[in-house]
Amino acid sequence: MNLHEYQSKSILKQYGVAIPEGIPVQTPGEAVKAAEIIQNSTGSDKWVIKAQVHAGGRGKGGGVKVAKSIEEVRLYAGQIIGMTLITPQTGAQGKKVRKVLVEQNIFYPGLTEPSEIYMSVLLNRQKGHTILMYSPRGGMEIEKVAEETPEQIFTEEIDPKVGLQPFQARKVAFNLGLAGEAHKNMVKFVHGIFAAYDGTDASLIEINPVFKTSDDKILAADAKVVIDNNALFRHLDIAAMRDYDEEDPIEVEASRNDLNYVKLNGNVGCMVNGAGLAMATMDIIKLSGGDPANFLDVGGSANAKRVEAGFRIILKDPNVKAILVNIFGGIVRCDRVAQGVVDAYNNIGKIEVPIIVRLQGTNAEEGKRIIDESGLRVLSAITLQEAADQVNTVLS
Repeated sequence: MNLHEYQSKSILKQYGVAIPEGIPVQTPGEAVKAAEIIQNSTGSDKWVIKAQVHAGGRGKGGGVKVAKSIEEVRLYAGQIIGMTLITPQTGAQGKKVRKVLVEQNIFYPGLTEPSEIYMSVLLNRQKGHTILMYSPRGGMEIEKVAEETPEQIFTEEIDPKVGLQPFQARKVAFNLGLAGEAHKNMVKFVHGIFAAYDGTDASLIEINPVFKTSDDKILAADAKVVIDNNALFRHLDIAAMRDYDEEDPIEVEASRNDLNYVKLNGNVGCMVNGAGLAMATMDIIKLSGGDPANFLDVGGSANAKRVEAGFRIILKDPNVKAILVNIFGGIVRCDRVAQGVVDAYNNIGKIEVPIIVRLQGTNAEEGKRIIDESGLRVLSAITLQEAADQVNTVLS
């Protein structure tokens, strides 16, 4: 689950990570009040107004502005809230901005421009270790840094049995060329972000940039936190932060119906029980000349309600020209699935695209009979290849 910058920073703060003072708001009037609160508590007379969307590169799209007066806070907040922000990560359709973060400007008076550092904590799935990745060249795309100056990318592997060791945090500060108070603050910062990563069951914490100010403070100027969906049951407070407006509406609907759905760019809708069978189904569709439009796993209990929800979700995609239902009746009986398909078809009404149903396993023959005698625009198949060939036929 992705989090907004302000949500990510609130989590980091709980683990002792230093962040600039900021307040999320939804209107220009709220932005002005937030700026006044920040000014009273920090003395800052400049503020940064940041669009809150699940995408990077916000500054390039006009979603980050520095306000030098209260009037500019109101102006920039009004410009950004409600805009469709287009960045390299949003695609051409962009994302609508519903909130902005009004934040203390870190370039505070009397200090020179801070240095920018890249830092992230993520999982190395090949080794089963957590990796702390960092670079003194923050503030830009880390992929570009890795390509042009790979010697500027440092990593520390963290053994899950022992966690982050003190010498590793000190090594990070040393490799970044820090000394004195800055070294001490960076060690604390590194321990804090790893504790946040471990304590929230995150799959990624990325801070770009980390600011080292000229008075040796270390601050998270930006933050991206991604939480492992499988661990959200342990973090109900974080699960409550989910912003459905930032997600694909179809995928949101699928999750509310306990369906595993991923949209693809093809023309054949897939409804399958089991991830492995779903992958095999998409493979054979591709080999037979079609192109999968989605991954949709209805799970072990493919009852009528789930099947109907699956059909409705698939049919929301205008590119779908046929639907292949591929069910193995192990836990669930094929005749019940077949009846669920018929009931779902009747409940939805007229379905314009052909449906091919392949059932194997418990009561498969009875399931095929129910499909064949339904009188609906539904074709039955015995083998997966036969089902794929029928899909190819209806598409041609």
